[in-house]
Amino acid sequence: MTMELSTIPENPGCYQFKDDVGNILYVGKAKNLKKRVCSYFQKKSITPRIDILVSLIRDIDVIVTGSEVEALILENNLIKKYQPKFNIDLKDAKSYAFIQISDEPFPRIGIARERTKKKSGTLYGPFVSAAERDQILKFIKQTFHLRTCRKMTKRACLRSHLGTCAAPCTGKISESEYQYLVKGADLLLKGKNQDLISNLQKEMQGYAESEEYEKALVLRDRISAIENLSERQYVQRQKKADEHIINYIVSGETVYLILFLVERGSLTSKEEFVFPQTEDFLDEFILQYYATNKPPNELILPELPGSGIQEYLARLRGTHVSVTVPKQGEKKHLLELAYKNLEISFFTGKMRLAELGEALHMDNPPEVIECFDISHLHGTGTVGSMISFKDGKADKRNYRRYKINTAGPSDDYAAISEVVKRRYSRLSRENQPMPDLIVVDGGQGQLKSAKNSLDQLGISIPLISIAKREEEIFIPGRNQPLSIKKKSPASLLVQEIRDEAHRFAISYQKKLRQKQMKE
Repeated sequence: MTMELSTIPENPGCYQFKDDVGNILYVGKAKNLKKRVCSYFQKKSITPRIDILVSLIRDIDVIVTGSEVEALILENNLIKKYQPKFNIDLKDAKSYAFIQISDEPFPRIGIARERTKKKSGTLYGPFVSAAERDQILKFIKQTFHLRTCRKMTKRACLRSHLGTCAAPCTGKISESEYQYLVKGADLLLKGKNQDLISNLQKEMQGYAESEEYEKALVLRDRISAIENLSERQYVQRQKKADEHIINYIVSGETVYLILFLVERGSLTSKEEFVFPQTEDFLDEFILQYYATNKPPNELILPELPGSGIQEYLARLRGTHVSVTVPKQGEKKHLLELAYKNLEISFFTGKMRLAELGEALHMDNPPEVIECFDISHLHGTGTVGSMISFKDGKADKRNYRRYKINTAGPSDDYAAISEVVKRRYSRLSRENQPMPDLIVVDGGQGQLKSAKNSLDQLGISIPLISIAKREEEIFIPGRNQPLSIKKKSPASLLVQEIRDEAHRFAISYQKKLRQKQMKE
């Protein structure tokens, strides 16, 4: 989705610069996405390389995170996944991803960077986690006593293993006995832990029956260690299960849907979709998307899908798939984060204005909106505020505040009438442009008072009011509120504007009260 600079949010998160065919050129993170991204286009860069990058940018995508730390983690995951050519290429810092058993009479175990034709022996991996790889390598050395020294000398063996090696260089173990240990390590590294345990149990039983108890005890300890390792690996895999998070917003007859991909506990990317609303659009999306994409271990949704969906996903994956509708906790946070990204992607700026204009049956979206609110303390110190939004964003240079002169205590209707009349009589007198829409905080009483003031001035401007609690939106001449859902982008925009007017009015009222107390 192509994103204009004006619509980029000021939240923390990651940004991706793409070329004309969608390839990711660069991934970065920022505490303030808008400020950081705009900086690339507002001043001359410090290097020719950045100039080249900017010249190639044709699309910008952002992922909002809950904090700067989350943005840092996400940036690392995205760079690893896409390896953009304008990011730093730390080739020498890449983890050694494989465990290697060499092809020798007495094989050496160690780590290898990657699969190449030059590598002799057997490679196991790759391991996503270097820590997990090192843990398994250490376990194998301690359990099967394979050598790690590069040269089979007694001195090197003792220095390398400090007594944990079978020490083939000293002649204490035959080649066949050593290969027996290598076979056990091979089964473990191939994930055949149960086969290995079964073989060891049979051998242990044989030693016990022949009264070779010392050898039986060695195998008993080895079996116990392998069982403990298997349990730890199981717990780690459970924690690192892949998750997909799906959330959506229905606007009019259109569904805006976002899918977060979480790999082994880390958010790696997002996908966005726009399609017409149908009765079972969520089920239909799941069916079509996972027909060509592997289902995750767990699918996190805002509501349960239709019956049969979970079984369908399990058959596609070949294993059980959990479907979760979280009510609290980390998974609920991920759902909310997905929703927030969806709002930012599709319902900031002009898109929210377009929906509001359509909901109010306006010919064009309201580019300039002015909103009024009244504040007082137990009927005293009544003040009014007028705030302005331009292109869906606060235009603080055009904020105004009013001391109420004519209204009596707690008379919100008269106060609204006064500030509306003062505001637009002045604009009319100075021949200043009028707003495209006026919003009043309150119900039908405040709406009627504002409409009377406009009528007295002979000014015709679209006018609405928004009542608290149910967030109902009213228009003049209609007793019932408009059928606009309070979670729709249009309603959320009006609520945001109303809340800002309320904040501005209260701040002015407090300021006057503090001044009076000092006097």
